[in-house]
Amino acid sequence: MKKSMLGILVSATLTLFSCGGTDATGEKVVITGNLQNVPQGVVVLSQYTDSRPKVLDTLEIKSNGDFSFEFDSISAPTFYELNLYGQRVVKLALFTEDVDVKFNFSDPTSLQIEGSKDSKEMLKLEKLMEEYQVKVNQLNERYYEAMSKNDAPVIQQIQVDAMTLESQQVVSVKEMIESMGNSFASLAAIGLLNPQNDFPFIDALVTELNDNYPGSPAILQMKQQLDELRALAVGQEAPDIVLPDPSGKSTKLSDLRGKYVLIDFWAAWCKPCRQENPNVVRLYTQYNSKGFEVFGVSLDRSREDWIKAIADDRLNWTQVSDLLYFNSAAAELYQIQAIPATYLIDPDGKIIAKDLRGPSLEAKLAELFD
Repeated sequence: MKKSMLGILVSATLTLFSCGGTDATGEKVVITGNLQNVPQGVVVLSQYTDSRPKVLDTLEIKSNGDFSFEFDSISAPTFYELNLYGQRVVKLALFTEDVDVKFNFSDPTSLQIEGSKDSKEMLKLEKLMEEYQVKVNQLNERYYEAMSKNDAPVIQQIQVDAMTLESQQVVSVKEMIESMGNSFASLAAIGLLNPQNDFPFIDALVTELNDNYPGSPAILQMKQQLDELRALAVGQEAPDIVLPDPSGKSTKLSDLRGKYVLIDFWAAWCKPCRQENPNVVRLYTQYNSKGFEVFGVSLDRSREDWIKAIADDRLNWTQVSDLLYFNSAAAELYQIQAIPATYLIDPDGKIIAKDLRGPSLEAKLAELFD
């Protein structure tokens, strides 16, 4: 099963990638700064490697709050962090420019970054995430209150609001990336986007970054990951699925060419799938005559449970399964790691959207047919 929308929102975090280590062929870079009203503890400088910070050194803070650290060289764009006494983490993106960091512990909003333009972009990105997290927290408070009262209409509205908030955040992240120009800090922002839904945007961005910073390990790694996703990207032709229907007859997804088709990965044992089924039934009834079809792919293991769920939920559309759970040939073909999961394909068999359900599915079908 998938996390709830709210769970996805709560877990949204800034993902950083290492862009390589340091050697004698790069540029000398200096970190300087000043800290005021400091607590007890140490300041730790770390470098991100495989999305995890690797400690490089602890920094000496002078009595007046000044500190400095000099890299002999930075051979490729690299992400670092300053952990200030365990109370504040400062993300830095460094390559050829020095950076100066100022922070007063008596004022949480006082962080200033000067010098490195890439590090200043990181600070903008952090502020965007902080604003987003405030809205997420407010949404969660409403959600838990509604759950405690078992208020189904309010819960449904919160789910709609969560999807709207997520969509707005995607737009904001893309706008910020575009405002960064050729800054490699945009690589960090990629972690805030869904490569399944935003593949063309991310693909174009990584191609541009690779042109600007050729040979950077993180960019090459990202390109490899995108190549693995390319076959299932929006705009690509949906791979054909050939599996038995409930009667045992071999049935093809491609037999539905000429119609808009929702490929619906589900199972009788999947509670969120079963909760979504009435919505799909309603939309199927509304739009089937206009050219909308559903191709249900069950990840069940029990034929009896599968057949019973089809009847109980009144799923009057094409259903197929090899009853191999997540080892299903179709699940492997479409890289399904959790359900419910959906792909919407157009009459030519090309993928036009992914993971639509609830209000997002209804809105997309209204756009297509109304």
